[in-house]
Amino acid sequence: MDHENNSSTLRDGVFKYIRKKYKTEPEYLWAKFPGYAVFRHEDNRKWFAVVMDIDYEKLDREKSGKVDVLDIKLNDILLRDILLQQEGYYPGYHIARGNWISVILDGTASLDDIKHLIDTSYNATASGKKKQQMRPPKEWLIPSNPKYYDIIHAFDNTDTIEWKQGAGIKKNDTVFLYAGSPVSAILYKCRVTATDIPYEYHSAGLDITKLMTIKLQKRYRPDIFTFERLKNEFRIFAVRGPRGIPDDLSKALK
Repeated sequence: MDHENNSSTLRDGVFKYIRKKYKTEPEYLWAKFPGYAVFRHEDNRKWFAVVMDIDYEKLDREKSGKVDVLDIKLNDILLRDILLQQEGYYPGYHIARGNWISVILDGTASLDDIKHLIDTSYNATASGKKKQQMRPPKEWLIPSNPKYYDIIHAFDNTDTIEWKQGAGIKKNDTVFLYAGSPVSAILYKCRVTATDIPYEYHSAGLDITKLMTIKLQKRYRPDIFTFERLKNEFRIFAVRGPRGIPDDLSKALK
């Protein structure tokens, strides 16, 4: 195997992948080490990948010559331990703490495997806000009060309405609208089509600073998913604000 050419090819592959997927350019922070390239998040400035050319013997005393390595961070301790038992993976060089590992860019690890590890490191080092944006769609149970809003007829003339946006809800999430007393039941399944719409409303006990738009996907008769059923069958004893939905209820709602 031509390790030098393969290393160069993998280094280029790493750079191209990060540029294309994360729109991030390498930063060369040390004049003494012109071959060290750092990739980091734009918002929190944390590193998620470092490519370096080092003496192989610094990782393995039985090896010699220059080699390119990729440092990435893993929060999954079990995965880290499994990888460190395989050829081509070492404890993080230059960043020894915080669950970083070094991957040799000589073809031992495939580019596809390396891409997956870069994604893992990107997620592990992302800010809380970015992690929220990156998370997969989620299902929510959201209350409504018929005394203040005519939820019964909300979708009579349209399939899309604006609604108070709860914390943590993002576009493409699913919300199930629960109508409070005297209805006390889930009435609608909707998809969130837009979020963070500026809005100002303040009254006794109610403050709204932003809205979301939700699109109707399914209606439920008020005698199906009643509060009594939610309590007795799905262990939901109160619906006071946006909350996640247990798996058994999610299956039933489908």
